Amino acid sequence: MFIISSEPIDVEKYKKQLRHDHCGGFCSFEGWVRNHNNNHQVCRLEYSAYEALAVTTGEQIIKQAKDKFDIEEAICIHRVGLLEIGDMAVWIGVSAKHREAAFEACRYIIDTLKADVPIWKKEFYADTDTHAWVANRENRPLY
Repeated sequence: MFIISSEPIDVEKYKKQLRHDHCGGFCSFEGWVRNHNNNHQVCRLEYSAYEALAVTTGEQIIKQAKDKFDIEEAICIHRVGLLEIGDMAVWIGVSAKHREAAFEACRYIIDTLKADVPIWKKEFYADTDTHAWVANRENRPLY
């Protein structure tokens, strides 16, 4: 399941959906808005997305993770809109029979999401009273 949301992420709600009696492993990742980047003091972020394509691409990434790793289920939620320092921007949860698959799938999902999903980030700077669009892509390992 891949969700784009303008509302704060209710982690416990989604974590409950990942609990299965036959799963012994759970891994999650939380991405928070930090107060600095590239020698600038960041005061807030604005995320925007091409929502239909983002959801389709995100669902494909979840399916790829299920195909590549022995996991039961995965959920990814990414925020859009204005976010303040400390706000959670992204949450990923993965359940699996064993922890290794959960860890690997969680890492794969965040790395692939940042590289492939059409979500854009605008940083607002406190130290210069300006803003800039920042690339969401990073170099990622080949899986």
